[in-house]
Amino acid sequence: MSYRLKVILYVIMTAALSCGFLHHAIPPEQINFERLHIFLFNLCSGGTLVIYFTENKKNLSLQGKIFLFLALCFAAASFFEIYSITLILPLFLAGIVERVRIAHFGSCIPKAIFNSTERNSRKFHQASLLCLSIGLLLSSPVIANEVYLHWVHIPKLKLDTFFLGFSFPISLISMSVIFSLMKKQRPQPRILLKNLSFWVINLGVIIFFIFILANWFIPQVIISTILFIAVTTILYIYRKEGARLQQKAFLTSGIFFLIITSITGIIYILLAFSPGYDPVAAHPLLRLHAFTALYGWNLSGLVVVLRHGDFPIQLHSKRIITLHWITVLILCPLGYFFPFFSVVAVIAYGWLLFNLMFRDGIPDEALIGRSTNMLENSD
Repeated sequence: MSYRLKVILYVIMTAALSCGFLHHAIPPEQINFERLHIFLFNLCSGGTLVIYFTENKKNLSLQGKIFLFLALCFAAASFFEIYSITLILPLFLAGIVERVRIAHFGSCIPKAIFNSTERNSRKFHQASLLCLSIGLLLSSPVIANEVYLHWVHIPKLKLDTFFLGFSFPISLISMSVIFSLMKKQRPQPRILLKNLSFWVINLGVIIFFIFILANWFIPQVIISTILFIAVTTILYIYRKEGARLQQKAFLTSGIFFLIITSITGIIYILLAFSPGYDPVAAHPLLRLHAFTALYGWNLSGLVVVLRHGDFPIQLHSKRIITLHWITVLILCPLGYFFPFFSVVAVIAYGWLLFNLMFRDGIPDEALIGRSTNMLENSD
């Protein structure tokens, strides 16, 4: 990746976290920066990196640059509530994503996802692109209904809630990277577990979203527990079969973030449906859940995607991983409630991003050779 694009993404990703703390300076009743907080990280940075990773070129292509520009326009239009523009832009963005997907996978219809011989890494990869394009396409009718038509009234289907779905493509591309670094030769039971994990993750999240919209308690608990089991299963398989590369420690750390996200999600569901539920008292848990999902798990995958052509780098550094955990689990949640810690969190996050995006490690020929061999023989 070019240095210039890294700088652009660094600025966007840092601005994303900063927007999550601007309520300390300007009350949300006047200006709500939550949408920018979500859009800049998930769609602008995440969506662009999914395209960059798919095209597998040294520099971002012209259509990748157009996607980034239009995504920034979409974020700005949503923030300023210029909904006439937000109805149109997602259609162009989805068209770019589908163009990239078809060019990479060679088919308009994603038949390979249902092919048992297709590698799970490629299934997750194509699912990521599909999820991104479908989410963009659906955003137009959701905006039209919420703002103009009011045909369907679902209390849980708010624009900000729907926009959170743009984080799912990042999760899927992260899973693609994780499965690409697993050994191809493995015991038969693990093959079944890998295939099952793909469908549980993809279908589970879709079903979970439907249950959230329907506001069903027991089904939400059941499906979220199943997703938790699927994530811990993937962690087990990755620790057993993942190649000993510099990416492994960082991605393993990312999966632990995802496990914490799953646990906090289950606890929040239990609290939300309990008698005497107090939204204010549960807010710290909700913020912890959001930060571990966005800047813990999703950031782990995006960094490996961003630097997939730069290895070896110091992603295995214990200091970097420790700083990541302190920033996400302690500084960011505290920063949401206390202005002083918000400044500390942004500084720590900026330093973390700088190390993750720009620092190089000492070349290790054994690691380089092993990495090349793994990509050729991955699951």
